[in-house]
Amino acid sequence: MPASASSSFSRRFSRAMAGASLLALSAAAHSQDMDDVVIEAVPVTEGIYMLTGRGGNIGLSVGNEATIIVDDQYAPLTDKIVEVIGELTDRPVDYVLNTHWHGDHSGGNENFGKAGALIMAHDHVHTRMESGRSEGPGRIVPPSPPAALPVVTFSDALTLHVNGQTITGTHVAHAHTDGDTIVFFREANVLHMGDTYFRGMYPFIDLNSGGNVNGMINAAERALALGDENTRIIPGHGPLASKADLRWYHDMLVTVRDRVAAMIAEGKSLEEIQAAKPTADFDGSVNADGFIKPDRLVGFVYDSLKG
Repeated sequence: MPASASSSFSRRFSRAMAGASLLALSAAAHSQDMDDVVIEAVPVTEGIYMLTGRGGNIGLSVGNEATIIVDDQYAPLTDKIVEVIGELTDRPVDYVLNTHWHGDHSGGNENFGKAGALIMAHDHVHTRMESGRSEGPGRIVPPSPPAALPVVTFSDALTLHVNGQTITGTHVAHAHTDGDTIVFFREANVLHMGDTYFRGMYPFIDLNSGGNVNGMINAAERALALGDENTRIIPGHGPLASKADLRWYHDMLVTVRDRVAAMIAEGKSLEEIQAAKPTADFDGSVNADGFIKPDRLVGFVYDSLKG
């Protein structure tokens, strides 16, 4: 590899590692202080709720046949989550479906697995959780204990028929990570998108876990093809959303990607592209205090396109 190419690769790799490391460190810090966290159940439609607390939003389906959760936040929150679920159903959690491997979505797996829940996820989620990984200098995510690992995995799609619902889990490749699943409750017309959708904020694209802006856009397009204009959408982070909200998010990502791609074609560096502020007309529509600032989003897009 030529020296210039090697240097460019090193810079991109360092940025990807730094982004993932900061997310992991933030997750670790959050997981150590959970006493003040309140788990709230937000009704979505009959028998389906969104649980909020700290970390990724949880989807909950309750019925006579089973209790199903989509993601489970951090391990220290399991008792609080179970308490809230117990106010809605007498059944324990029977199934856990992870949308991806990050700890703010799968941290409760071990607790629910030991309590008897069947854990399901994409093949790559099992691989990443089983093997552990480096998140940068001094930050190692150890392998997950056996009880936390998905027992049922799939490569493309999974279908459950329970609680009068047809529940489909569909893999969307190289989006937020390489193991993302979007979950559709067909009869209820409810969609859980995991971290392929951050509502009201710019998304984290985990390049170090196989994420890519083009995959994020594809995930949004596949989600928009499901249901209808009345579909209720549970994002990975942020409040409940509609198709119109998701369409705005999709169009924002497409616009920013295309602007960055055009400037890359002109030979501009990342720093020059960031200085041009390709997100400027969207910045006022997202949470300025969000985890991902405009320059970081531009960095994710730049690195996605440069490879």
